[in-house]
Amino acid sequence: MSFRGLRKPNATSGMGVADQSKTTYHELQRKKTHRYVVFKIDELKNQVVVEKTGNPAESYDDFLASLPANDCRYAVYDFDFVTAENCQKSKIFFVAWSPETSRIRAKMLYATSKERFRRELQGIHYEIQATDPTEVDLDVLRERAN
Repeated sequence: MSFRGLRKPNATSGMGVADQSKTTYHELQRKKTHRYVVFKIDELKNQVVVEKTGNPAESYDDFLASLPANDCRYAVYDFDFVTAENCQKSKIFFVAWSPETSRIRAKMLYATSKERFRRELQGIHYEIQATDPTEVDLDVLRERAN
C-alpha cells in the first residue's frame, strides 16, 4: 500500500488561514469590535483559527491571561495610547507567543507558519516575538509605539 498520494501536514509546510481569522482581524482593525484576538493552529483543519476575542473594554491583563502558559499562539492587540503631543493614537501589535515550556513540535509549527499568517494581516504596525510575559509587558508596547 502506497502513501505517496497522501500529504500529511508537517512542521515545515505552514498552515492555511481560516476565513474567520481574516474576518475577525478586520473587525479589530477597521471596526474596533475587539481589543485583541488570539489565534491557534488547528492541526486537524491545517489552518490558523480564532481561539478567543476580547471586547474593547477588556484590559491588557485580560489579554495576557488569554495566552496559555505552556503552548504557542499568535495574537493581535489594538493598543491605544496618547502621544507626547497629547494626540490619541492606536497601533496594532502582532505577537508570536512561544513560551519556553511549550512542546518543540508546537514551537516549530508556529515558527514555520508565522510569515504566511502574518502576511494575511495587513495593517500590523509592530511585531513582538515573546517567550515569556516580560517580553510582552505593557511597557514594551508603550516603548515601541512612541
